[in-house]
Amino acid sequence: MTTPDRANDSAASADSASAPAAKPRKDPHELPDVSGLTVGVLGGTGPQGRGLAYRLAKAGQAVVIGSRSAERAGTAAAELAELPGGAGVRGADNATTAAESDIVIVAVPWEGHGDLLTALREQLAGKIVVDCVNPLGFDKKGAYALKPAEGSAAEQAAALLPDSRVTAAFHHLSAVLLQDPEIEKIDTDVLVLGEEREATDIVQALAGRIDGMRGVFAGRLRNAHQVESLVANLISVNRRYKAHAGLRITDV
Repeated sequence: MTTPDRANDSAASADSASAPAAKPRKDPHELPDVSGLTVGVLGGTGPQGRGLAYRLAKAGQAVVIGSRSAERAGTAAAELAELPGGAGVRGADNATTAAESDIVIVAVPWEGHGDLLTALREQLAGKIVVDCVNPLGFDKKGAYALKPAEGSAAEQAAALLPDSRVTAAFHHLSAVLLQDPEIEKIDTDVLVLGEEREATDIVQALAGRIDGMRGVFAGRLRNAHQVESLVANLISVNRRYKAHAGLRITDV
């Protein structure tokens, strides 16, 4: 005789057997090959953008430096090309850089951030946009974080670029170290934030192309303010210890 409990157990077993197997969880350390992608750097003539352009070119990426002036961008690209591993960098105006790149890094001063992205909305549509802008103020006490109305520079970018795949990364890098051809490795992790797993995986992989770096997923864009603000603390560290501090995440 089959009891109701046994009947239910049998039915549950049958349902379990017929149910599709759970999809295996993706290994977070498995990242895509991004070696064939062209990277554009808006603000590529400034210290941070120039340093990122150099390191990515040295890693083998095709890099386009963007500037309001194509001539100025071309001059910066020619200077980088003379450095060890700097070949493969070219310059263009911002609109051309955005249109011709697969991934676009935004490394402009905070004061011009919103206006630039608004002007390039069409060219950036469909692109992965990596915002590394840190809204900071400075006074006699040192650097301090500003809080944009949208919450962060990255969230402002997402609001202004609804058709782009906005991520946030590369905030905590020393422009001095990035630009120094005598330094082989940049010993740091890069915190990557965004809404799409595919986009953040690509940016993590891009960070990992630079010798010594590792990209680490650090949450959604709503958490970008903390990451941007931490730069003010690193500036204080660097001033006190005469250093070029970076970050490492343990146990990952």
